[in-house]
Amino acid sequence: MPKAACAGFLHAHSEAWQSATVHPFLQQCQQGTLVPAQFNTWLVQDYLFVIEFTRFAGRLLAAAPVAHFDTLLGGLTVIKDELQWFESKAQERGLAMPAAMQPTCQAYCLFMQGLMRESYAVQAVAFWAIERAYNQGWQGHSPMPEPYTEFGDRWGNERFTDYVGVLEQQANSALALATDAELARAEKVVLEVARLEKDFWQMAFAAAD
Repeated sequence: MPKAACAGFLHAHSEAWQSATVHPFLQQCQQGTLVPAQFNTWLVQDYLFVIEFTRFAGRLLAAAPVAHFDTLLGGLTVIKDELQWFESKAQERGLAMPAAMQPTCQAYCLFMQGLMRESYAVQAVAFWAIERAYNQGWQGHSPMPEPYTEFGDRWGNERFTDYVGVLEQQANSALALATDAELARAEKVVLEVARLEKDFWQMAFAAAD
């Protein structure tokens, strides 16, 4: 198995990953042309996503080797603050929280729930891929103008990039002990994350029509 398995997954499926991290939603945020209702739709759905992502992070921690605890616990601390931050942003924008979950968000949440049946290696790859897509998407469209500067800075900053790098190292260390079946499953999970990320950005346009 290649030492950089996660990077290999992205290289093998570069087109799908490109679609997950370069999207008109992010492009229009950067251009300042996104309709506010579209951003608001995305914001409230992302809050619901992060709630389920927090549960996923907890399950990942429960399955992780002790050597990975420090990074995962640090990530959970950031997620705790982020949930409160989402609530404050929604209040500033006059948005009701929690909102009804859109089908696209529900599909992503069900995907994360289903990962509890996977090995730690597969879960670690999924967790890394989700965070990598988020960081790469926002960072690749930075700098962001107002009113999206704060969002771009939050998810596109170098500290987040460093954290994602450590997650990749941990996922690769787990994959080094994985079976061929687990490696194949991990690759499929990366593709599924790419599809779900693309759909999540697109949801903002469909739901706000």
